[in-house]
Amino acid sequence: MNAVPAHPPVRQAIRRLSTQEVLEARFALVLVLPAVFAIFLVAFYPLGHAFWLSLWKINLRFANTPWVFLGLGNYFDILTDDARWLNALRVTSTIALTSLTAEFILGMIFALVMNQAFRGRGLVRVAILVPWALTTVVSARMWQVIYHATYGVFNRLLYDLGIIEAYKPWIISPFFTIWAMIGADVWKTTPFVALLLTAGMQMIPAELYEAAAIDGATAWDRFWRITFPLIRPTLLVALLFRMIDVFRMLDLPIVLTGGGPGQATETLSLYTYRVIFTDLKFGAGSALAVTTFLIILCTAFVFIRMLGAPVAGSEAEER
Repeated sequence: MNAVPAHPPVRQAIRRLSTQEVLEARFALVLVLPAVFAIFLVAFYPLGHAFWLSLWKINLRFANTPWVFLGLGNYFDILTDDARWLNALRVTSTIALTSLTAEFILGMIFALVMNQAFRGRGLVRVAILVPWALTTVVSARMWQVIYHATYGVFNRLLYDLGIIEAYKPWIISPFFTIWAMIGADVWKTTPFVALLLTAGMQMIPAELYEAAAIDGATAWDRFWRITFPLIRPTLLVALLFRMIDVFRMLDLPIVLTGGGPGQATETLSLYTYRVIFTDLKFGAGSALAVTTFLIILCTAFVFIRMLGAPVAGSEAEER
């Protein structure tokens, strides 16, 4: 059957509507352009400039040293002939995996506690944020005193409990140093994860828990089938922020351990910082910075794929 042709006034109305939509789209683009330009200046231009510098051999230690174009040579050197970068990657990956796991478990426990109704809950929420409120430099100095081999509180506590027989140099020993730094990092950043998870739990309707309790669901069932699925987006944001923080960790190792002993706690950011500002190798340092950015980007993609909210189409198929 042939379609009935639209009445001329109807066609004119459709044409006017389309023209209006085009004008609105253009106006929206004009409004967005300043923000896009600001993002370009703040994010994309520095990244592009760093990539351009990474294509050159630049050593500013010696005056009037010419730039030598290497192409991707700096990247090949990093991936094939840079044992120090591999060590920094191993240190950073160890800190990221251990810290994020501990912060997820502790943050979830604290969030579940703070989400309950009890007297003094507001005071508990404020008190738990104290470590996060401290600057990293102050926190690192504090833990440096706590870990001190002679008069540190940590040694005294473990000694009094009978866990150790003698005081140990926690931030000097090659084996213990990285774990001491992980402990300081977990202490400081767990409140951040707990706060975000608590905010996510506050958005869950209480009726869901009441209905589940009526149906005979246990506390574990309510957590696993209601709480955890509904806070996955919040958990994704918390872990993404923390993962990015770990990969750009610089102030904590500089103040607490200096990257030592040797290179036992030298992170990717600390190694990049030393190559650029100590060795003055701006080409190699820029390549290290771009490589770290790509690692963060790939890791963030994996996190989003694992914890991202399911697609609406897939939910409909499941139903």
